[in-house]
Amino acid sequence: MKPKTPEPCPCGRPLAYAACCGRYNAGSPAPDAESLMRSRYSAYVHGLEDYLLATWHPSTRPAALDLGAGPSTKWLGLEVKARTETPDTATIEFVARCRVGGRAQRLHEVSRFLRADGRWYYVDGVID
Repeated sequence: MKPKTPEPCPCGRPLAYAACCGRYNAGSPAPDAESLMRSRYSAYVHGLEDYLLATWHPSTRPAALDLGAGPSTKWLGLEVKARTETPDTATIEFVARCRVGGRAQRLHEVSRFLRADGRWYYVDGVID
């Protein structure tokens, strides 16, 4: 019997999901803003609304998410274009590709992150 191949991480890093974003999606704090951003992308892939809300800064966090509303989304890939980071703030530019209701989409965003009480949080983003 062939051994089961570990699930690759959706974020694009060459690691298994469990060794990459899976540990953050399970509750371990992300060590830096890029890891948080990648783990949030993986959370969208897996439909982890609780994780997305928990890692959203309270000043901008919505009351709820409903990822199941509207047409189905299939996430296809993530590319980090640029990042700047200080000890407590970060900006990350990325492109995420997906299919929404069967139509190809490209999300180009510059996101802001803030570290508070030793944890990184997504604050907001500008979509291009």
